[in-house]
Amino acid sequence: MPFQARYAEFTSPRPADAGTSSRHLAPDCAGLDFLALDRGLQDLLALYLPGAEHRHLLPHFQRMGQLAGGRLNTLASVADKHGPVLHARTRWGEDHDWIEYHPAYQEMEHIAFGDFQFHAMSHRAGVLGWDAPLSPVAKYAFQYLFVQSEFGQMCPISVTDTSVHLIRKFGSPALQQQLLPRMLAADPAALWKGTQFMTEKAGGSDVGAIETVAREEGGHWRLYGEKWFCSHADADVVLLLARPEGAPAGTRGLGLFALPRRLEDGSRNAYRIVRLKDKLGTRSMASGEVRLEGALAYPVGALDQGLKQMMEQVNLSRLSHAVRAAAMMRRCLNEALQAARHRSAFGREVIGHPLLRRQLLKLMVPAEAALSMSMATADAMRRAGEGDATAHQAVRLLTPLIKLRACRDNIAVATGAMEVRGGNGYIEDFVNARLVRDAHIGVLWEGTSNINALDAIRRAVGKERAHRALQTLLVARLEQAEMPAPLRQALWQAWQRAAALAEAVAAADAHEADTRRAASALYYASAAILMAWEGGQPGTDARRLLLAHALLRHRLQPADPLAAPGAAGAAGESACGDLLLGSAPVTPAQASAAIALAV
Repeated sequence: MPFQARYAEFTSPRPADAGTSSRHLAPDCAGLDFLALDRGLQDLLALYLPGAEHRHLLPHFQRMGQLAGGRLNTLASVADKHGPVLHARTRWGEDHDWIEYHPAYQEMEHIAFGDFQFHAMSHRAGVLGWDAPLSPVAKYAFQYLFVQSEFGQMCPISVTDTSVHLIRKFGSPALQQQLLPRMLAADPAALWKGTQFMTEKAGGSDVGAIETVAREEGGHWRLYGEKWFCSHADADVVLLLARPEGAPAGTRGLGLFALPRRLEDGSRNAYRIVRLKDKLGTRSMASGEVRLEGALAYPVGALDQGLKQMMEQVNLSRLSHAVRAAAMMRRCLNEALQAARHRSAFGREVIGHPLLRRQLLKLMVPAEAALSMSMATADAMRRAGEGDATAHQAVRLLTPLIKLRACRDNIAVATGAMEVRGGNGYIEDFVNARLVRDAHIGVLWEGTSNINALDAIRRAVGKERAHRALQTLLVARLEQAEMPAPLRQALWQAWQRAAALAEAVAAADAHEADTRRAASALYYASAAILMAWEGGQPGTDARRLLLAHALLRHRLQPADPLAAPGAAGAAGESACGDLLLGSAPVTPAQASAAIALAV
């Protein structure tokens, strides 16, 4: 393809024999194996995946890690610079709104939907040669590697996956027969991709204000209205909320509908993509505005249960967003480490300067916390699917917590990694600028930070008492973990205080302003316990014990911001930092000694 040669010099790794001027610039991660770089992911895959599934999928994870650092990295860079173009009419003046994508984007689609079949991983056997649907841990691990190069494509992947889930769970047998074979097709040419359109001018976070109307005309439901922010605007099947005529106001009056882009006779359905959004980030993927002009749609489930049914998609999407945030944080960390290890300033490698080492740890701790929370939530989702009621309740709280905190942390990590790269991090030739742009959408999609915090504290904790189920999961992890006794005690105390704070905030309307603080406390306390458990498992790098200690110390324990640094504490922090930033695996004895010195 012509674009391959044109962009090769901008996306390829820096050659080993680079000229003198180029050698002054630190390399980036282009051409590297993103699975090989990530000891944490390797350990957690072995820990959370059943042995047979792990062994079968490992070559595919390795292939995705190499693709992410290689071909996908090139394609993503090109697609970001050549976004989709809407063609509203044919040359004959007929309405025929189709979206033109760059060949780089189309090739990524074939990798995602054809080669790896992301859309079908959770729904049918046969993907990547496995004889059953893949576990949530496996699916989200593939997403985690993929997103380290390409974020925009993950929206079509995720919304197709979640659309299948909703149709399979709530759709009538006839609707399932009509849509699911197409939406689960292995051939990209035959595949019908899905999406969800939620936002309207009148209703973003306030879903009950939705104005789209559903009318029953001649035995069919037809939709009228506008959807304001429609990601994956040209999907083949859209799930959306509309208010049937005569239904009550508010969320109770909303029904869930499936809207095909094309009718069974091949003609266009009666809706138009009015324009595409000019977005800050996720530029490779088409987001637009859609006008519904009597479009044929099919009810999905009971028409007075639309929002409740759609919330299942929201919870799945929230976990997917958290995985994407974790992935981007990992790419940011990798880029920062590359820059710090291969650039000299003031007579030594940048990574040798104490202040820069501290900055790198500020990137590492939230990145690794998000990975642990993602894998643990995916594992709980698997057990919930197998009928574990405690796991089901824990997932109810974990999804808004991880969506809130991982997506917010991603913005700070992306900015910090750009700073480590320096001026080049602000230039679009390098990936950092795109990572900064893409990071911000995470705090908007599937609920803002405030909405997720309110859902976690007011509803999941206050009404459903879901923190008790999460506590049961965490207590079991603490009991199973090999760790120093003082760390175990401190982690348990941190969780108790976080849970008490969440209960107090949930109990009184006057405390709404503290909702995000309470949700963040639950997230960090959970992540610290999970990382400590992971780091104490046989065969796992014990650096996760150090990460748990760092999270505990800097996010959960009180500290005097004006206190002078103590010699013992500084020595302990330095010892922990040396182990975390080193390349050698950390033993439990090394981790325990460093933690003891830091206390």
